[in-house]
Amino acid sequence: MSKKILIIDDDPDLRKLVEVILKSPEFNVYQASSGEEGLKQAYAIHPDLVILDVSMPHMDGFEVCSRLREFSSFPIMMLTARIHEHDVLRGFNMGVDDYLRKPFSKIELEARVRALLRRSNTQNSDEASYITAYTDPVLEINLSAKAVKLNGSIVELSPKEYDLLACLVREQGKTLSHRELVREAWGELYTGSPSESSLYIYYLRKKLKDGKNGHQYIRTLWGRGYCFEPRNGNNIS
Repeated sequence: MSKKILIIDDDPDLRKLVEVILKSPEFNVYQASSGEEGLKQAYAIHPDLVILDVSMPHMDGFEVCSRLREFSSFPIMMLTARIHEHDVLRGFNMGVDDYLRKPFSKIELEARVRALLRRSNTQNSDEASYITAYTDPVLEINLSAKAVKLNGSIVELSPKEYDLLACLVREQGKTLSHRELVREAWGELYTGSPSESSLYIYYLRKKLKDGKNGHQYIRTLWGRGYCFEPRNGNNIS
């Protein structure tokens, strides 16, 4: 079955270019000229991937992304000339999966789209083979519901923080390198520095109060990466 890709951009020439590049028996490309129209189409067609411009009148890409994440988990790629660090971090915190800078090449657009769809398909099809929950007297993590509780209270995590935690929990006991964590949370083609994943690990530890309840869950193995260490007597499913 063809994958449905929705491009939301107020530039008709760019929308047409993306459609020409991607349109094939493998992909069906839909267009929306504004954030409002894009949200309506997303509700109606349930796309497999959204390609989203940042700078649009009335409703910019950040607001559209935030609203999309209220009802969806499909990959979102920001297609934009705005690549300042604070814009990138703002987007990732709102649920953006990847960034592609304008102007872009045909090869790079196709590669990033395929990588995002492949990762999304793998997560969906293999979900049953992964650990789906972790529970101990202090920490509860339900990967199916994307819910985390600490001492019975919900822990609010950004999408990237959650993706990193989910990766660590699913691979608990295994040391994951910066490259492996970045590939899981940001996509295969992201080229950020190790300090970026380290920053999000710091945020995670702070929100989980890691080490303050008699156990440290996220361990650093210097020069190698990070691992999730269960508390003794935990319940894994």
